[in-house]
Amino acid sequence: MASIWQYANPAKFMRLSDTLLPWVSLAAALCLVGGLIWGFFFTPDDFRQGSTVKIIYLHVPAALMAINIWFMMLVASLAWFIRRQHISALAAKAAAPIGAVMTVIALLTGAIWGEPMWGTWWVWDPRLTSFLILFLFYLGYIALWEAIENPETASDLTAILCLVGSVFAVLSRYAVNFWNQGLHQGASVMRAGAIAGDTEERVSNVFAAPLFMCIAGFGLLFVALILMRTSTEIRKRRAAALMARERMS
Repeated sequence: MASIWQYANPAKFMRLSDTLLPWVSLAAALCLVGGLIWGFFFTPDDFRQGSTVKIIYLHVPAALMAINIWFMMLVASLAWFIRRQHISALAAKAAAPIGAVMTVIALLTGAIWGEPMWGTWWVWDPRLTSFLILFLFYLGYIALWEAIENPETASDLTAILCLVGSVFAVLSRYAVNFWNQGLHQGASVMRAGAIAGDTEERVSNVFAAPLFMCIAGFGLLFVALILMRTSTEIRKRRAAALMARERMS
């Protein structure tokens, strides 16, 4: 654990980031390009949904990342409260716009997928509703960082907001288990997967293999972006400190 906390030092973190970023970016590109090409061009149409099912290669990874990024922000916020390590707060700040974009992708692809399947672009399904609220929390989190000038105060208040928003991250993930209503199926992809339809069905390997490659690609893309954006936040914090010293001298 001590070896992990050493990277709370900004200089060590940026050295680690500079080392990992090219390799993680390359792995993300390979997984994303390979998974999307494989999924969209080399898998058959589903017997129920036809070619529409192939949006799963964007929708599912984006939805998983949207929820898990918020949980990453929660862990970083708790680390800020416990350790008062500025890099934890900056990592959470850096992750929020990425999570917001993933949420938008998931909502849009879900609407595109849902219209031919459900006959409507949107319904107030428990999972959809909680997912939309999670997106609003992302926007609120980003806005709160921008609205508060004092970094310590901003870190504290955004961490509290992250704790509150985690309720909707949990609901987005488990709404189908909590309410036996709505159009969404239960969790199935991560238990050997399933193509939409009966929740007891499992994804054929022909669909599952490229899907998991896409999920890995989205995850690696997030790692690359968080490394880059956190390093940028550190540099911005340093630049602001230098400007403040110049004004005082």
